[in-house]
Amino acid sequence: MIRVENLTKSYPLQGFARYTVFRGISFELPSRTHVGIVGRNGAGKSTLMRLLGGMELPDTGRVTSDGLISPPLGLSSGFAQKIPGRDNARFICRINGDDNAAARERVEFIREFSELGEFFERPVETYSSGMKARLAFSISMSFRYDYYLIDELTAVGDEKFREKAKATFAEKKGQASIIMVSHNLPALKRDCEVGLYMSPRGPLYFDDIGEAIAAYKKDQNTR
Repeated sequence: MIRVENLTKSYPLQGFARYTVFRGISFELPSRTHVGIVGRNGAGKSTLMRLLGGMELPDTGRVTSDGLISPPLGLSSGFAQKIPGRDNARFICRINGDDNAAARERVEFIREFSELGEFFERPVETYSSGMKARLAFSISMSFRYDYYLIDELTAVGDEKFREKAKATFAEKKGQASIIMVSHNLPALKRDCEVGLYMSPRGPLYFDDIGEAIAAYKKDQNTR
């Protein structure tokens, strides 16, 4: 289970002002199930994913879990831009506890899976957004997590790579929980079982993804 307690997140604006994405939200997500997250643009879906994956810290509150949570697949803002993809991959392996031999083996998997070619040896700042997404996805796929965070899987690389990513994603679904953000509502309905709607009134949990999508659509139609 992932438990979110009294979570607040804001970002600085010009001067002393701050933009608050959400304030004091709390909810629980069950383990061993697949969760679809819906909401309008700006509702805080990607921000929530970064907080769940530990890529950012909240202003207040906390996220606790009974298992390991991946960084969000599809988001690639956590890389050191000045160093090569290989060194980013190696660093992530080491902070996750790999010794030298295990890190070498995992980095080789990441190199092959990402299909970055010579760019794997170049600074990440030279990558396109699709290449960064491929590197992020490949790194996450090299580890075994209890919860995989998927932020718009369709953003990961070109069509050929997306097909490979989808096949790997399907394999992971059989081994772990999936928490997925997407504007592709049919894909959410196909791949997820329960839903979290980031509504203007706060997060609403539904035991059926179809009900979450219906609530989201109803609010969209009444705006």
